[in-house]
Amino acid sequence: MRLIVRMRSIPAALAGLSALVLMPVSSLLPSPAAAMVGDAPPASASIARHVVMIVGSHGTSCTGTLISQSVVLTAAHCVQPGSDYKLVRFDAARNPTLLPVATIARHPGFEMAALLGHRATADVALLKAESPLPASFAPAPLARRTEIAVGDAFTVAGMGVAVRGDGRSGGTVRAASLVATGQPGSLQLRLVDAATKGEQPGRGACTGDSGAPAFAEEDGRLAVAGVVSWSTGPKLTAGCGGLTGVTPLSRYRSWIAEAAQKLGTRLAP
Repeated sequence: MRLIVRMRSIPAALAGLSALVLMPVSSLLPSPAAAMVGDAPPASASIARHVVMIVGSHGTSCTGTLISQSVVLTAAHCVQPGSDYKLVRFDAARNPTLLPVATIARHPGFEMAALLGHRATADVALLKAESPLPASFAPAPLARRTEIAVGDAFTVAGMGVAVRGDGRSGGTVRAASLVATGQPGSLQLRLVDAATKGEQPGRGACTGDSGAPAFAEEDGRLAVAGVVSWSTGPKLTAGCGGLTGVTPLSRYRSWIAEAAQKLGTRLAP
């Protein structure tokens, strides 16, 4: 199992942020992103508008989902104590702007030791931006579903690398259609490329895609059913392109709603 937070190089789109390493909010250059290894295409505008990049002062990069105009849902392991975090907005020319984060709320049940030990944990967190995000972003609703069966379809959209180890392949929201495999439950969900079944390299989450949304279709629209926590390579090897591990939101939906309310915001209906 591979946690998919850190990236080691900076793609051209973020090269302009290098000066920030010398500032108090430093090192917000974690490499970044493109998302979904394999041949996953850029996400449609209707998907990409829900997705935002999160960078940390210790050289990390993750993905999050806007669930209100100022609150982002991500993985708890993406926002650890002792680091500063910013959201990244790209303009039409792919120039980045850093957006300050006012507050971070991590689920109290999250245990890093459990995640590193390949055990399920409450890997969910919220970030409250200092100001509402621009109108080019739109909140996504949380899924209502509580049961998942093998073969159920999900769309995972992230801003991690498209080529493992190549930070320059990042910065673009890409989407992969994956299906549930194994023994889906409310604690952990394993997704796989239906074409490769995890036996050969296929589409899936990679470095920088931690916290990315796993969308399910409900009432003709996409709703967030889980967040990406880890990945494997084919045949359970280390890397990407095999399994995409997701923390389902069914157990944590109430906490997310209550935490968002404490942050002074309402969730997308």
